[in-house]
Formats: sequence, C-alpha cells, structure tokens
Amino acid sequence: MNKHWIKLLIAVVLEVIWVIGLAHSYDVWTWSGTIIAILLCNYFLITATEYLPTGTAYAVFVGLGSAGAVISEIVIFGEPIHLMKILFIILLLIGVIGLKLVTDQEEKKEKEKVEEVNE
Repeated sequence: MNKHWIKLLIAVVLEVIWVIGLAHSYDVWTWSGTIIAILLCNYFLITATEYLPTGTAYAVFVGLGSAGAVISEIVIFGEPIHLMKILFIILLLIGVIGLKLVTDQEEKKEKEKVEEVNE
C-alpha cells in the first residue's frame, strides 16, 4: 500500500472522528477538536487525490467513512444493531475492496506501459 492510500485512510479516520464530533460536541474544546478534524480530513483527502484516481479515492473515502461512523456509533455509543445496517456495511466494504483491487490492477498496467515505452 503506497503513501497516498495511507493518506486516504488517515482522512477516513478523521472523517469518522469529525462525524462523531458533530453529533456529540458540547463545549468549545470538543467543537474545536471537531473543526480541527474537519480541516485535517480535507487536507489528507485532497493530497491523496492528487495522486489517486479521484472517483475511486472519493468512493473509498465515503464508503469507509460511512461504515466507520455507523460502526463507531454502535460500539462506542450503544446504537442498536440492526441486521440491515450490518448487511449494507458489508456490501459497502465489498464495493470499496473491489474498487481498490481494480485501481491496483490499472496502476500496474499503467506502470508496465510506461516501462515498455522507456525501453
């Protein structure tokens, strides 16, 4: 996994943090933390999409962020578990993994083409 995908994963974690912050902030400090998480999230997302396919990166970002927000609400805040929620999270994750695999294959083919041209 290259550093751009890691930046995207950092953005996902920060997205989950700020989504939780929007729902549960109650004073200046928690709101400040939420705002900082929003700013850092956008920074990491933007820098990751400079090198990754934007559509794929954004789909991964939204999918993992949504799944992370729902799972964290269940685990941390005791949100009731519904079978349909879990099934849709699994479906989201399957889609995200599929996008990542397809993108990796496309990047590999692109590198091979560049190497052939350079030879």
